[in-house]
Amino acid sequence: MFIAGLIAFLIIGMILGLIGGGGSLLGVPVLVYIMCLEAEIATTYSLFIVGITAMVGALTYVRKGEVSAEAILNFALASITSVFCMRKFIMPRIPDVITLGSFTLEKQTLIMVIFALLILTASYSMIISRKPNRINDVKWNEFTKTPLGVPFVILLGVVIGVITGFVGAGGGFIIVPVLMIFVRLNFKKAIGTSLCIVALNSIIGFLGNLGNQDLDWQFLLTISSVCGIGILLGSVLSTKIPSRKLKPAFGWFTLVVGVFVLVKELFL
Repeated sequence: MFIAGLIAFLIIGMILGLIGGGGSLLGVPVLVYIMCLEAEIATTYSLFIVGITAMVGALTYVRKGEVSAEAILNFALASITSVFCMRKFIMPRIPDVITLGSFTLEKQTLIMVIFALLILTASYSMIISRKPNRINDVKWNEFTKTPLGVPFVILLGVVIGVITGFVGAGGGFIIVPVLMIFVRLNFKKAIGTSLCIVALNSIIGFLGNLGNQDLDWQFLLTISSVCGIGILLGSVLSTKIPSRKLKPAFGWFTLVVGVFVLVKELFL
């Protein structure tokens, strides 16, 4: 099962390099269902693996000049603050068994159910191809130039940080469209900037966990190395393979994974 997990993380790295997000969503299911880790420790490991992998991928985009420092400043500062608070102060205080009247739910199950819902949301955003809408483009253009534009981007950064902190996913599938719509970056620059933000979010979130859990560093570094090789391959292939055509296919795959996780946690 360990070898199968390594192959899966190689593919996850390639997906991150190709489309700038979405691949990290598969990290936790691989750790939980293939490598048999508990959900909470899997989210911590996922943050480290995704963070190191995204950092490797981001360097290739930095060298190409396809990263927006302004977007990182506006977006990442809010998200890394919220993700650190989630991992350091909030996650350790959530009880192992949550009781509401006669209803009880294990913390591990809650994490995986929310994770499944996040995967389903991501798959929908990747499957649906949006046709250009000039009227909406004009509206978003006007909005981003108003005083509300920057605070709204910061608010979105906080939301991404909370999601990243809770489920251990980088949030690139949300960050890329946010950067394209609200910060007006082109697709390639949005991917490079997204990888920088994902790397910052994930590493800061992981640091927030230090001292709360016992970690297997050899396991972490091995998986991260394999995932890093994958993202380098993905970054090379991104110049030859149209990323937009890959997103719908990957979206359908993540849809199947999301349904599997939801059914397994709630009904099996």
